[in-house]
Amino acid sequence: MNQVNSKIMDISGFDFNSYISKKIILINKKLGKFIESAQDSTILAKAMNYSLLSGGKRIRPVLCIAAYEAVAEKENDVLPAACALEMIHAYSLIHDDLPAMDNDILRRGKPTCHVAFSEATAILAGDALLTLAFQILSSVQINNNDAAKWLNVINLISKAAGYMGMIEGQMRDINYENRCISLKELEYMHSLKTGALIGAAVEAGAILGNGSSVQINQLKIYAKSIGLAFQITDDILNVTGDPAETGKTTGTDKNRNKNTYPALLGVTGSEKHAKKLIREALHAIETFDNKADPLRAIALYIIERKK
Repeated sequence: MNQVNSKIMDISGFDFNSYISKKIILINKKLGKFIESAQDSTILAKAMNYSLLSGGKRIRPVLCIAAYEAVAEKENDVLPAACALEMIHAYSLIHDDLPAMDNDILRRGKPTCHVAFSEATAILAGDALLTLAFQILSSVQINNNDAAKWLNVINLISKAAGYMGMIEGQMRDINYENRCISLKELEYMHSLKTGALIGAAVEAGAILGNGSSVQINQLKIYAKSIGLAFQITDDILNVTGDPAETGKTTGTDKNRNKNTYPALLGVTGSEKHAKKLIREALHAIETFDNKADPLRAIALYIIERKK
């Protein structure tokens, strides 16, 4: 951590574990309330809760909150946006795991949704989580001064999650199997598949925190860099990770002949590239004060994580 960060800023006094633990508890409590009225009454609600509340790093909602905190001058409720982002992420994982997609049987150390329930139930649970995310975003109690911001956030997240963002990235991931592509093509694919929603999380938090145009632009650079670094680390863990820690089956990328960073650059080359991206991310927010320390810590966590 210090090797990557020493030239940017010393955050050794920041307790990242405490920070992220508190945010995860806050996020999980809020997520549970959104489906609690139906969680014992339908198979669909049970499947939604199974995938949504089965653990996870909560990186996207935490990034949304941290970006908000980095620029905000007063308290505002950013949790609806943070939770909506996590629901969209959960839906994408349910669908990613389906037999027609990656055909994975393990997610977060548990059977994937289609294994635990059925393929049809998993498809519908994913659809329902995506729809609920936008129901939540559009149900926020706002005054006239905030209406434009929330509309902007809804537009931003819908683009990032849709055919110009995450879904296009997923489509390319499938189409590129058993093909050799360039590093530029790989990077663009992952900027859509993984980076788009991470970017939306950071930008949404900054918008809701009334960040300046300069701050938002710098945070967009930060988000683009950490989004790619996050995917590189995922690719590395698929090769070197311990399933007991990652909660996922390893070696699946190679078995499906997917294009990954280790396949193109090797594990060592991929690690170097990820560190370079994290340095770029930290540089982008070096003018921010210590309210941005959570963002700095998340960037460093991304390349050190084991799951």
